[in-house]
Amino acid sequence: MRIILQKQVEKLGSPGDIVQVADGYARNYLIPRGLAAPATRGAIRHSERLRAGHDERLRRVRGEADALAARLTKAPVRLAARAGEEGRLFGSITAQDIADQIAQQLDAKVDRRQIHLDQPIRSLGAHEVSVHLHPEVNATVTVDVVAG
Repeated sequence: MRIILQKQVEKLGSPGDIVQVADGYARNYLIPRGLAAPATRGAIRHSERLRAGHDERLRRVRGEADALAARLTKAPVRLAARAGEEGRLFGSITAQDIADQIAQQLDAKVDRRQIHLDQPIRSLGAHEVSVHLHPEVNATVTVDVVAG
């Protein structure tokens, strides 16, 4: 059965795509959940508008992610933490701590799950942290941990 996707469906397509799927999959899963509609002539014209709207949203989100990446890479994020004499922290700096500090310093909302730390930061100094903002946009943030 030919259907037009109304929403993003994993491993099938994005809104506005016309795809061929099994009849049962379309009738029992996709159409009742509002994920797809049967491909009629009028619906095909509507799918073109869906596709254009989806592409515009993707461009806007990508632009916002690029702008945020530029702001994140421009200035280091400073975190104050208690540390011993050798520069070892009495705790650790986690992705949540970094996300909170980014929100406070730069007024930018970054989810802790977007921040990729191999392991929590446990020493003073500058550390490079990767932030995954969009499937095509990654930013490298310098986290400067100072004794405080």
